[in-house]
Amino acid sequence: MTNEEQILELLKQNQELLQKTHTSAEKTRKYFLYSMLFTIIAFVLPLLILVLVLPSFMGDYIDSISGATLM
Repeated sequence: MTNEEQILELLKQNQELLQKTHTSAEKTRKYFLYSMLFTIIAFVLPLLILVLVLPSFMGDYIDSISGATLM
């Protein structure tokens, strides 16, 4: 095997390893993206619901307290 053939073989192996590394990196990137989105949804969505619902509950609670003291 000549020196040029060895270099070509090494380049071919290097290209295959590079492709595998790229595929693995893309899978890892997608995993982090989806885990970040899930974390944001799991944390922010309940906070938004709380902000929207809490004033109504507080108003009902205050009304019930003020109504109880008037009796």
